[in-house]
Amino acid sequence: MRAPRLEHPLPPIVLMGQPVLHAPAQEVTVFDDALADLVERMFASMKAAVGAGLAAPQIGVGLRVFVYDTGPGERGVVVNPSLERLEGGLQEGEEGCLSVPDLAYETPRAEHVRVTGVGVRGEPVAVEAEGFLARCFQHEVDHLDGRLYLERLGGRTRRRALKDARAAPWYGDAVRELSPPAQAEGTAAGA
Repeated sequence: MRAPRLEHPLPPIVLMGQPVLHAPAQEVTVFDDALADLVERMFASMKAAVGAGLAAPQIGVGLRVFVYDTGPGERGVVVNPSLERLEGGLQEGEEGCLSVPDLAYETPRAEHVRVTGVGVRGEPVAVEAEGFLARCFQHEVDHLDGRLYLERLGGRTRRRALKDARAAPWYGDAVRELSPPAQAEGTAAGA
């Protein structure tokens, strides 16, 4: 599938409950300037939202693309990713989501993973990760599979998370509009 041309320079973040977040994303088949533009806008939206990763469905585009920036040397894009869990057990840690703002819950994830796919021009990409970057990759691939991290929670934690989401001020909204990064840095979300 071809990436759409986006009109908005800073696409808003799609919020929990919207169909695009609950459907598997389609494979990218055309590697052109529209895809490169989509990736640039995804990085801009992720930065404005003060995030570490962003999948295309989170800006309303049902394609298998995600971007990440978790620190120095840990920035990139993966198109049509495949995720492999490697040896190393599970990590515990709190996880949040730009599409489920202001909520975070302990979410078990694999400690060590490898993601393979291609870059924005179709060049091969393979990255091994552990810790937070591994968590990020698993979270973003879940988005591409039509799954929110809340679905990984069990029992009481899942029930509490869904109750908290329904009580959140954003619940029922389709999107969260973003401010350009220069303005967003002084907000409470960036503090």
